[in-house]
Amino acid sequence: MKARINHIIILAAMLTGSSACNKWVDTKPNGAPTTAYFWQSDNDLKKATTDMYAVMRNESTWGRDLFWMQDASDDLIVGRAKANGENIKNFIPSGREGYMTEGWNDLYKMLNRANQVIQGVPTSKNTTEGARNQALGEAYFVRGFAHFWIAYLWGHKNQGVPFDGPENPEFGKRIAPQLKSVTDNYAQIVSDMQKAADLLPLFETYSADNQGRAHKAAAWGYMVKAYAYWAQYDQSKWALIPALCDKIKTEGHRALITGKESAKANYRAVFSIANNWSSEYMWSVTSGVQGGSEFPGVVLENTGWGIYNGWGYFQPTAELFDAYEANDPRRDVTILNFGDKFTFFGVERAYYSTNSLSGFQMNKYMEPYSYGKNNEPGSNPNINQSGDYPTTALNLPLMRYAEILLFKAEALIQLGKSGEAAAPLNEVRNRVGLTSIANPTMNDLKHERRVELACEWTDRLQDLKRWGDYAVINAPLHGRIHANKLDPASPYTIQEVWPKRNFDPNKHMAWPMNPDEVAKSNGAYKQTPGW
Repeated sequence: MKARINHIIILAAMLTGSSACNKWVDTKPNGAPTTAYFWQSDNDLKKATTDMYAVMRNESTWGRDLFWMQDASDDLIVGRAKANGENIKNFIPSGREGYMTEGWNDLYKMLNRANQVIQGVPTSKNTTEGARNQALGEAYFVRGFAHFWIAYLWGHKNQGVPFDGPENPEFGKRIAPQLKSVTDNYAQIVSDMQKAADLLPLFETYSADNQGRAHKAAAWGYMVKAYAYWAQYDQSKWALIPALCDKIKTEGHRALITGKESAKANYRAVFSIANNWSSEYMWSVTSGVQGGSEFPGVVLENTGWGIYNGWGYFQPTAELFDAYEANDPRRDVTILNFGDKFTFFGVERAYYSTNSLSGFQMNKYMEPYSYGKNNEPGSNPNINQSGDYPTTALNLPLMRYAEILLFKAEALIQLGKSGEAAAPLNEVRNRVGLTSIANPTMNDLKHERRVELACEWTDRLQDLKRWGDYAVINAPLHGRIHANKLDPASPYTIQEVWPKRNFDPNKHMAWPMNPDEVAKSNGAYKQTPGW
């Protein structure tokens, strides 16, 4: 696993060029897939589904760019001078920022490739029913997954985002219609995920070379998340969540990692290469030394203390650091604080930073850099040797089973069943050695969700928006500013590192679409309300 690239990433990279313009060519070049001649065998179906995952490895998606909108929460700051990132952080983007537009484009590319499969599979020849079902299951999942990210980022209760599919008679003859409300988008997402779950196998049935493909429990997981986001507009959706969460546990066989030598080791194990495919895995960006998510390098110390080129973005705040209970081991696993010990290319170091604007760094994704010896990147088989594309053998988690437990707890609290919510919430707490809470409140849930999922791709900002915690979003943010940034033991003062912002729920509940995208639609699309 350490030096091996999952075949999905390799094949996806090979196929990306053939469909980078959102459709395959109409003639038949030697060896290249085409819409006219492609659907001829089970192997063709597998290649087509593999191609759907290609954009997951891009910097514009889960490498970095989509995280700029999550950076606008209270947990993180930009980290380095970056005007476009600062505009997003301060809720003053134009919508033309590449960090937003490139992510939008690639998500629609992903959705479109899934539509190609949904349209093409029924026309296939010399294919087995099993291969057709697998291909369609993956395509419905990928379409729902890409659609979910577009919807919750850009969708508004009074105006949804564009969507179309081969099921619609006018598909391919018109510009994709903009749905009336983001709730319509969520309804479509849930429908796609249900179809995916009905067709896909359980994760554990996959051979090693198929790990990373969509599976049944992942589809159920995104149904849960879509319902939870939908519930801010329709409280009845909470009632649909607990049973789905139970199904993920009992039928999907998902479970927290436990049984390690300590509570801290339980949590640290989640973010290790050895546990890329553990029982806690729900959905990740499959990664390797030559492809995958570059996020571990993006959040590493800028220039990596002169040893390996980190990029130095997305630094935790003092507010996040202070949110943890004093005896919560998750804080040390999540955040590096001056003086904290860690291993970097085989050498133990005490953390310091000449670059961090907050005095902190994410620690969750540091395990791949612990391998090797004598501070020599070349001795480490788990990283891309190029700091310009710093992928690692650590998969990037996008959804973990812990989040499913917390969604179940939240749903039960919202349904007035706080006593029942204690079990899933305390399962998360007890895994890291914390005491149980008998009748958890929404404040308990908010705290647990924040500290369990901090610095992950679960979008703290979206949580604050759907909870109506706008004052938390707007509060100034702080860091620990050390007198000597080269000295791990240097004293510090708490200083404001990001000023108060002006989040306005009448405008900022959804991000602006690219005005150029709106203009070229010739009136078919309207800008996000308020923008």
